[in-house]
Amino acid sequence: MPDTAAPFNEPVAAHHAGTRIEADPPVRRIVVVGGGTAGWMTALALANSAYGSRLEVTVIESPQVATIGVGEGSTPFLRRFFEDLGIEEAEWMPACNATYKNGITFDKWSTRPGFESYFHAFASMLDNLTMTQFINNVHSRLNHADVHAHPDRFFIASRLARDCRAPKPAHSFPFDIWHGYHFDATLLGAFLLRKALERGVRHVARHVNGVILKDNGDIGSLHLEGGETLDADFFIDCTGFASLLIGKALKTPFVPYAENLFNNAAIALATPIDGPIMSQTISTALTNGWAWKIPLTNRYGNGYVYSTDFCSPEQAETELRAHLGVLDADVPARHLKMRVGRVAESWNRNCLAVGLAQGFIEPLEATTLLFVQRTAYMFVAALEKGDLGAEARANFNQTINVQFEGTRDYIVTHYKTNTRTDTDYWRANAANTHLSNPLKHLLTTWLSSKPIIPGLKKGVFGQGYPTMSWYSLLAGVGLFPDSQSMRPPTPEEAQHDLAQIDNLLERSAMNYPDQRELLQRIPLKSREPSLQVYLW
Repeated sequence: MPDTAAPFNEPVAAHHAGTRIEADPPVRRIVVVGGGTAGWMTALALANSAYGSRLEVTVIESPQVATIGVGEGSTPFLRRFFEDLGIEEAEWMPACNATYKNGITFDKWSTRPGFESYFHAFASMLDNLTMTQFINNVHSRLNHADVHAHPDRFFIASRLARDCRAPKPAHSFPFDIWHGYHFDATLLGAFLLRKALERGVRHVARHVNGVILKDNGDIGSLHLEGGETLDADFFIDCTGFASLLIGKALKTPFVPYAENLFNNAAIALATPIDGPIMSQTISTALTNGWAWKIPLTNRYGNGYVYSTDFCSPEQAETELRAHLGVLDADVPARHLKMRVGRVAESWNRNCLAVGLAQGFIEPLEATTLLFVQRTAYMFVAALEKGDLGAEARANFNQTINVQFEGTRDYIVTHYKTNTRTDTDYWRANAANTHLSNPLKHLLTTWLSSKPIIPGLKKGVFGQGYPTMSWYSLLAGVGLFPDSQSMRPPTPEEAQHDLAQIDNLLERSAMNYPDQRELLQRIPLKSREPSLQVYLW
């Protein structure tokens, strides 16, 4: 399923490159149960720790259990993961049929005239030249001034996505986009496996039949098919929705989000690709959910995220096929069930849950791999501090849980602000009152025509997403006073010349290449302009 946009501050690398800790690690043997993208990303983060080879990392992967393998989009923070490992885009992207991603288009979520579609852009240093104008116009429109406040016109990434341009500028134009990726999740897992083996991670292809607990309640060992046991000091649960360790063995409570987010199922299928390669994900609202469209170099990944409370899987598949124009085509579809929510404690005793075993939020924004990466980095940081005690666990879990709640609130806002009235599904989402207090506060502030920036900066509400994301969402769906109540702007409200912004962004976009052309000659990082810091 797709992951889009960019929540949270950038995950902090666990250590500086080249740093080595001389003290022994607090745990020496770590077993990761489950492979796939989550398992191998976590194993690589551990292998890249400051303990080096003194940390024994084993991934046990069942040959009987297939990975879900349809999470085909990322936030920009996946880029940081590969940079930390010293792996070039020119190496991993062709191996995974990957493409660049500037952001995501939300289409047909709103019925407000002029706001039926909007683009949620990834950030660039260039945005600092246009962000003030966007924010000012949004505030003016909230105060009934008839000024342009749609986000698409203010950010370079939206121009690049519109023209299928990649977010990699010419060397003479040093304004990088903090971009994401699209990729084949199965191929990415296989690539990460190879890299992990190269870096000393052990791979055991065996099925886990059971978990053996110690007298104190910790996990002691795993019972493997064939009668063997595998013990370790610490265990990582990457067994997906099965939650074999954190859930079934340790009985960690699960906190569902069903009252907040209705979707609980998805369908995925592939279609051919030709012509220009998009540099964006497209999310299109359908009758009982939304459809994703993700471009890879060899195909489109498509799917439908929906709620079985409002339609059957058969009805959803028929609608998706009709939407894609393959109603009668012999194209196989995969049906998936989703458990939306999180475990109460991602780190319980001597076990850490990562990936779907830890939790899963609506696949509308960039949460799945981001949470994998962030959880793994945070654990490595704790490991390198040498303290895996109760206080460290409590602080870890509190931080992770706050991030889950913040991400949930941002995604809930997409549904709460929709104006569709064509089905019970969309009417129920708009009428949903199961909102967190911070989200209620944020929406009340916005609808009172007051700036939400102070609350965002103080962490009163909106935790996890920056100003640019919240303003793009709320302005993008047209959450403004009714157009009939608009008045002519004052000279101060009309101070920003949109023609100048258009000129700046159009000329700037000429410095970025066509996506398909660039993918044939992905540059090495050493030849790229340096990354610019995004200030908002």
